[in-house]
Amino acid sequence: MRTKAVTLGIFVVALVMFLPVYSQESPSKKIKKESNKVINRKIDEGFDKLFGKKKKKQEQTQQQEQQEQPQVASAGQDQTVGSSDTEATETVEAKPELKWAKYDFVPGDKVIFEDNLEGEENGEFPSRWDLKNGVVEVAEFGGENVIMFRDGAPLIIPYFKEAREDYLPDVFTVEFDLYCHNLDFCLYLYDRKNQKSESPTGYTYLEIDSKAMRFGTSESAHPNAKSLAERRWMHVSVAYTNGKLKAYMDETRLINIPRIDFDPKGISLYTYHARNERQFYVKNVRIAEGGVKYYDRIMQDGKIIANGIRFDTGKSTLKPESMGVINEIYELLEKNPDLKFSVDGHTDNVGDDASNLKLSADRAETVLNTLVSMGISKDRLSSKGLGETEPMDDNNSPEGRANNRRVEFVKI
Repeated sequence: MRTKAVTLGIFVVALVMFLPVYSQESPSKKIKKESNKVINRKIDEGFDKLFGKKKKKQEQTQQQEQQEQPQVASAGQDQTVGSSDTEATETVEAKPELKWAKYDFVPGDKVIFEDNLEGEENGEFPSRWDLKNGVVEVAEFGGENVIMFRDGAPLIIPYFKEAREDYLPDVFTVEFDLYCHNLDFCLYLYDRKNQKSESPTGYTYLEIDSKAMRFGTSESAHPNAKSLAERRWMHVSVAYTNGKLKAYMDETRLINIPRIDFDPKGISLYTYHARNERQFYVKNVRIAEGGVKYYDRIMQDGKIIANGIRFDTGKSTLKPESMGVINEIYELLEKNPDLKFSVDGHTDNVGDDASNLKLSADRAETVLNTLVSMGISKDRLSSKGLGETEPMDDNNSPEGRANNRRVEFVKI
């Protein structure tokens, strides 16, 4: 390429030198103008010869790089790469769907402690509890009786005559409604007044605030934490099964520990943060003993007794925490297509017979309609109300009445 450049230069110089000799008839300006045109054309031709191949090679390289570059498409969209002869379409795989059983809580079968503050007097200490420290009183909040944690780092425990002994079975559930703040409220899994935890690590309690839960080194925030109010009512549920612990906030499981290092013996409710200007409220406390799986109950007894299906007081409106039980019933019906149920509603003896009979029928129908809306054929279900006519426990205690307020799924 260098030789060609030198040759072109000599040719141009010679042309400039000899051009006036052969242009006898043209004026000097015309000769100079024409010579400049020739020179420029030759120079352009020389540059094309010198650099044309390089430019063409660069263009080919750029085109090849563009073809080799991966085609990027947005998730869920198609990206089409076209040419003059063919067209190829590359489809990016859609984002995988997340399936998460975030609420699998099923309350225990037999209620061993229940306090809905029925008949409690405003301003008094709640009669079904014992006090270790602080100030705790019954109050009315939002038109309902509540246990108010008022001041002095209050701590209360359920009142049992044999409080020093282990009153929690190997399988149990604890539930309560909590009006919480962005400061901690604690559920201890032993009686801090009468028992020792015997935990080697000291992790014995569930910490709860308005947006998260913690148990020892396990901590989890609610998936919708940013949208949750700093002060609000929530439903707290805990399920313990032979060492395994699950804890739920509203309809979401936040804690799932395969084995804790001590045996729960009782419960304590405590908060360090209660003040006269910042109270915590609790209501609807229930401790229940767990039972066998639903399928085994059907095979053994021909029916499932569900105390975990809850309704608003005096109404047939389902509470959200009922869905754990209803989901279990739904799965049982899905896996056993020949299974059919009569949904039977039962009440305690509070109120008159006629009202209880209608209420139990309305509640049973609500459960039936919920299962149908989930996809169960209506031909596989019937419903009826039995009111207070078939108690399974006495009606002389809160626990007995709680056991009598139930929905049964009877095999037909």
